[in-house]
Amino acid sequence: MSQTDKPVILFTNDDGIESPGLWAAVQAFQGSGALLVAAPREQQSGMGRSMPHSSEGRIFPYDAPVDCGECTAYAVDGTPAQAVQHAVLELAGEAPDLLVSGINYGENTGNGVTISGTVGAALEAASLGIPALAVSQQTPTDLHRSYSNAVDFSVAADFALQMGNWLMDHSALPDDVDVLKIDVPWGASKETEWRLTRLSRRRVYWPTRPERLALHDSGKLGYQYNSDPTAAEPDSDVYALLNDAVISVTPISLDMTSRTDMFRLSQIMLGREEYGR
Repeated sequence: MSQTDKPVILFTNDDGIESPGLWAAVQAFQGSGALLVAAPREQQSGMGRSMPHSSEGRIFPYDAPVDCGECTAYAVDGTPAQAVQHAVLELAGEAPDLLVSGINYGENTGNGVTISGTVGAALEAASLGIPALAVSQQTPTDLHRSYSNAVDFSVAADFALQMGNWLMDHSALPDDVDVLKIDVPWGASKETEWRLTRLSRRRVYWPTRPERLALHDSGKLGYQYNSDPTAAEPDSDVYALLNDAVISVTPISLDMTSRTDMFRLSQIMLGREEYGR
């Protein structure tokens, strides 16, 4: 807790400082503590936890577009994970009590979460010892990189506040729970149920081939939704969000070690046991 007995709550995202989703989260936490916003100056979707040397790291004060009480905001030239580092090292003055990343335009589920800058920022905060939420709102694909006002973030923002307060009050989570990843279905209401889920091994968004005549022509990769959520693991985030339309809460660990039987794997690798036997 901060020296003033008010929690310091840090906010970031990967959609950029102008995103309505970010400010919906900030506004929901109004009155909950000292609110610090440090978000990328530009759109940074798909950056994961990247730390490119090309980022300039310039920081600019930013006028909050909403009433958020005790709130200070900065736009950062950098990725979401870099914004977290700049905030912790230069802006916060002390370790934040909570990091809220999002609210993202578009869900972050399945094995694509390592691509997500929303999740990447939360993992970066967790690696610095800060309890972290990664919050995403399911939207139509064509709104993923937009700042569309057609997206209602109110339910996601209220749920983020609920989970954020709980996380600050229950810091003694199991050692392998570093981030709570929250995905809210399109059209959710205050009555929408939530479910604790695991990360699906399935992919939801698949890359699309660039359209160009020659390989040396400009050709950006795209992506498209291509998933059958009914075939996903029943206890997974993909099944909960995309099949059952409930809020998915997935505990994520910084320990990415496989859950395999290490002894058996070593025997297979040493040729002492046939694979699959």
